[in-house]
Amino acid sequence: MLMGHCLCGAVRYEITSEPLGMAYCHCGECRRATGSAFNTTLFIARDGFRIVAGEEAVGFHESSPGNQRHFCTRCGSPLFKHNPVNPKFMSVRAGTLDSDPGVRPGVHVWVSEKAPWYEIRDDLPQHAQGPPHPPQG
Repeated sequence: MLMGHCLCGAVRYEITSEPLGMAYCHCGECRRATGSAFNTTLFIARDGFRIVAGEEAVGFHESSPGNQRHFCTRCGSPLFKHNPVNPKFMSVRAGTLDSDPGVRPGVHVWVSEKAPWYEIRDDLPQHAQGPPHPPQG
């Protein structure tokens, strides 16, 4: 089981399913939500995710039709994202995990929106847009 929490600790969650993959997302929405060049995201089965504390502190922003980006309303930490179009899966912001998920990023996605000042320097596959759902890695 994996555990995670926001910056202030108000929101805590657990993941009971095996990770399905991990990716670096370079889309403009992830860059703005994280304040960095990309977001590292862990793909999981939605039924393996549960908020164990602070559910009342979870807010969300619909950044594009159906894309619900959830965050802590107290500290602003981005936590997870899901889209009702693909209800069996969701993504968790890897930086909020308490321990090693046992997988490593296997792909760069939305490279067409990559920050112009960031250079990708690894040999992972790159997709101009979104990943295969969910990416394996």
